[in-house]
Amino acid sequence: MNENLKTNLRAIWGRAYVRVVGANRELSWTIFDVALPLLAVFAFALVYRGLGAPEQYIGFVVVSGAMIAFWQNILWSMAAQFYWEKEMGNLELYLIAPVSRMSIMLGMAIGGLFLTATRAVAILIFGTWVFGVTYQVSSWPVLIVVFCLTMSALYGLGMLSSSLFMLFGREAWHTANLFQEPVYFLTGFYFPVRSLGNVVALAASAIPLTLGLDAIRQLVFAGSQVNPLFTVELELSMLVVATIVLNWAALRGLRYMERLGKESGRLTLKAQ
Repeated sequence: MNENLKTNLRAIWGRAYVRVVGANRELSWTIFDVALPLLAVFAFALVYRGLGAPEQYIGFVVVSGAMIAFWQNILWSMAAQFYWEKEMGNLELYLIAPVSRMSIMLGMAIGGLFLTATRAVAILIFGTWVFGVTYQVSSWPVLIVVFCLTMSALYGLGMLSSSLFMLFGREAWHTANLFQEPVYFLTGFYFPVRSLGNVVALAASAIPLTLGLDAIRQLVFAGSQVNPLFTVELELSMLVVATIVLNWAALRGLRYMERLGKESGRLTLKAQ
């Protein structure tokens, strides 16, 4: 095996291992990661049940509650990671390491995905049990492909955002805080995104999570009225395009960030 490839694979394993083992040492985080999203799930589910909405809407909320765990992981554990490393003085070690920055981010993504999946499954099981949600999956293979493509596109977005966090500093951090709830709204976390109207829903489809969540609902609640945005086939194609574009943009962004740091001595657009 090529020595450079072996080095990058070790970097991926090293960053993934730290996230899996390190986070499990602080069990209180697990409680908060599961309990807090469940509060929103319970609130919306009880509202729908109180209004006499179709039962599949409660299922929408439970599935979305599991997906929230992935979105929060991407926003804070991926996008903000290099910014936090810079604040702690560790970024220089990443920049001089003889590996690709994509390898470091990929290791973070794999470790974060494994860790977040345990939280998402707990939310899904608990919400399903409490509200008695029933699922009718039309195709497990397609569902798995949709989920994998959604995660690939989202983690590409997270890697791209990490460059923006580094370049804009605290401004990007505050902006991410500002747009967290609007993203929940625009992606249709708790309702079919088409309810926003065709124009707004079409604009919201620029976020991969919108497409992935809409396709997952169609596949998981087959035979129910889910008011889909597009067909599953079209959303699969759009997710493939989003995965390629976002990961390519992430690669270019990380290279630019690295070059800027080496040339200017600091990672900021204010450098002259």
